[in-house]
Amino acid sequence: MRRNILEMIHEVQSGHPGGSLSSVELLASLYFNILKHDPNNPKWEYRDKFVLSKAHACPVLYVALAQSGYFPESELLTFRKINSRLQGHAHIKTPGVEMSGGSLGQGLSFGVGAAIAARLNNNNSTTYVLLGDGECDEGQIWEAAMSASHHKLDNLVAIVDRNGIQNDRFTKEAMDIEPFEDKWKSFGWDVASINGHSFDEIIPALNRTKSIKNTPSVIIAKTVKGKGVSFMENNPGFHGKAPNKEELDRALGEIFHD
Repeated sequence: MRRNILEMIHEVQSGHPGGSLSSVELLASLYFNILKHDPNNPKWEYRDKFVLSKAHACPVLYVALAQSGYFPESELLTFRKINSRLQGHAHIKTPGVEMSGGSLGQGLSFGVGAAIAARLNNNNSTTYVLLGDGECDEGQIWEAAMSASHHKLDNLVAIVDRNGIQNDRFTKEAMDIEPFEDKWKSFGWDVASINGHSFDEIIPALNRTKSIKNTPSVIIAKTVKGKGVSFMENNPGFHGKAPNKEELDRALGEIFHD
């Protein structure tokens, strides 16, 4: 997945590698272990829904979708090109994408609506929303959090990619959101904090949410932005910087060496 992310961003010399790389294990856990979904029927009524609120990190979603069989992996190299289905922010024209993104802070509200709709339709599905920690600066996130708790949406799971960087700076410099766990708890959510790169922690945490009743769940996943590539890790400079050929070769060497 990391190889594909780097190659597709390098190909067009545009995109967001940092927050895509930090989310790899989270998306892998969802698409290959947790989600009820059918690549041959993307609109299957009883599917679980995955909403990418931090939609600029769509390379990791496109890779997960391609490797799941929603479209050929070769299509990944059309990323951000004219007439491609794989635009620079997740878009519903792409098979398997549930929400068109771009403006941050909206995904959790979308997830609340999807969870309420599933309940009204007696549909035993779950909606999962991946948030960036930077977008948790926005008031709409907390309006949605309050709404989800009020409606007792136990079929809604938020996952926060807590990589500590937003755009070109560290999140604590832009807006210190600590105490982060306590904020979610005060809004009536069940909270778990995990290592967002450990399958041994991610998958049990996701499975645990299935037993929580009358309460929405949030998983705060501590991650490293640019994970897997030494010169990208914890580096705000690679939030939206595509690797050049030399950087790509070095990055792929590190990934495959590990």
